[in-house]
Amino acid sequence: MISQYTLYDIGQISRCFAPDSNVPKGVRPRYNINPTDLAPVIVSREGIIVIEQMKWGLVPTGAKDTNSVFRYKTYNAKSEDVFRKASWSRVVRDQRCLVPANGFYMYRLSPSGEKNPYYIHPSDRDVFCIAAVYNSWTDPSGNTVGTFSILTVNTESDSELIPSRLPVIVATTDEADWLDPSINDMNSIYRIMKPYDLDKLTIIRVGEGVKSSKNDDSQLIEKLAR
Repeated sequence: MISQYTLYDIGQISRCFAPDSNVPKGVRPRYNINPTDLAPVIVSREGIIVIEQMKWGLVPTGAKDTNSVFRYKTYNAKSEDVFRKASWSRVVRDQRCLVPANGFYMYRLSPSGEKNPYYIHPSDRDVFCIAAVYNSWTDPSGNTVGTFSILTVNTESDSELIPSRLPVIVATTDEADWLDPSINDMNSIYRIMKPYDLDKLTIIRVGEGVKSSKNDDSQLIEKLAR
């Protein structure tokens, strides 16, 4: 499960993923994006690739608030379950988006039971995209906002350092297909939702500051001094 990620290379979003779209106003470098935060996503609107801001975590229609995002952990969806559950099957076929990121945080239990934070990012790419699905939610005041959920995949790794699940990091060659709603058959979608090459991931132990959503600066991704 992934519950925090970074996106600080804002200037690269348009250049790398949506050259015909501007980054929405108000987007700033982030080192600790959490569920229910607004964050940039890349979507296809009538064949045009655009950058929009959406809230992280799908919210059910008619919900009065975003509490269900945490209660049901709808900020993540298991890739192997998306075609088995009605709540995910529709959106994964025709409402897919990409979440640009520089890296993400995961936790590992120490022998004493403490949750130690690690920062993970591809060593071969500065900015990458995570597979996600999106929907919209109208709050009780009548405001409609886009919401998204990140897809995760089983790593099938025996390493104690590699988490059992990681976000689906989309290969550059698959980004256009992921955004294309005309590609909606199960086999084509599952082909994209595959584990990233674990040898191309850099994993570093970071400090405890990341555990608080109030902290959001570059020190969070610095390697913890031993």
